[in-house]
Amino acid sequence: MHRRHFLSTVVIGTGTVLGSPVSGASASSGQASAVATEFYELRRYRLRRGPKQTLVNEFWQKAAIPALRRAGAGPVGVFTVMIGPESPTLYVLIVHRTLDAFAAIEGRLAADAEFQKTGAPYLDALAADPAFVRVESSLMRSFDGMPRLEPPFGGGEAGKRPRIFELRTYESHSEQASRKKIGMFNKGEIAIFRKAGLQPVFFGETIDGANMPNLTYLLVYEDMAARDRQWAAFSADPEWRTLSATPGLTDPDIVLSISNAYLRPAAFSEI
Repeated sequence: MHRRHFLSTVVIGTGTVLGSPVSGASASSGQASAVATEFYELRRYRLRRGPKQTLVNEFWQKAAIPALRRAGAGPVGVFTVMIGPESPTLYVLIVHRTLDAFAAIEGRLAADAEFQKTGAPYLDALAADPAFVRVESSLMRSFDGMPRLEPPFGGGEAGKRPRIFELRTYESHSEQASRKKIGMFNKGEIAIFRKAGLQPVFFGETIDGANMPNLTYLLVYEDMAARDRQWAAFSADPEWRTLSATPGLTDPDIVLSISNAYLRPAAFSEI
C-alpha cells in the first residue's frame, strides 16, 4: 500500500475521503462520532507450502510484532486459515490509533535497527526464493457503534484460551448502500449480535483496498458449536427479523455479496 499517495487523497477533518462524503462510521448517524475512531490494517499473505511458512511466522513473531509495538501500533493479530480459500494464507491485523500513525509506520520500521536485524531472513529474501507469493492489504475505519477493538473474551488470560475467528466481508453495489448497511450495524445490529451471544472483535469500513465499497468484521467463538448456537439465536431474534425486513434495508437492497473465512490464531497472536 502506498501510504503517501493514499494520504494525499484524504482530507482529514473536512468530512471527505477519496473525494466523497465520509461514509458509514460517522456519516451513518448524520453527525461526527463523539468517540475517536481507530484504524485497522488487514494484510493477507498468500504463501507456498514449505519452509517459507515458518519463515513468515517467525518474522511476525520475532521481528514485526515487537517492532510495531515499539512504534506504538497494536495489538497485532496473526491468523492462519482454518476454512477458506487459498490455503496456505496468513492474515495479519494491525491496529493503528490514527491515520498519521498508520502513515508513519514504514518510516519507523525502516529506522528500527533491531527490526532490520531480526527480520533480515524475511526482509532480504531473494527473488529466486521469495518469502511469500503476494500480499494484499486494506485499511479500515472503525464503526461508531464499536469504535475500539475488543479483545477476545475480555482479554488477558481468558483471551488466550482456545478460540476460532470468523472474518466476514459484506460488499455493496454502491457507496450509499454500504452506508445503509453500516448504519444498520451502528443503530441496532451490533446490539442484537451481543444479545445473541455473538462476540465481535472489530467492525471496519474499508477506506482503501480491493472490492470497494465494503465492510469487514471479525467474530470470536470458543468453537464451531458455539458459533452455530449463537448464529441460530441471532437469526431467530425478533428485533433482527424486523430490522432485516425493513424496506430498503434488506440484503437484496443493500448487500451484493458476503464472504467469510474461519481463522485460527497463531500461538503468538496478540488477538
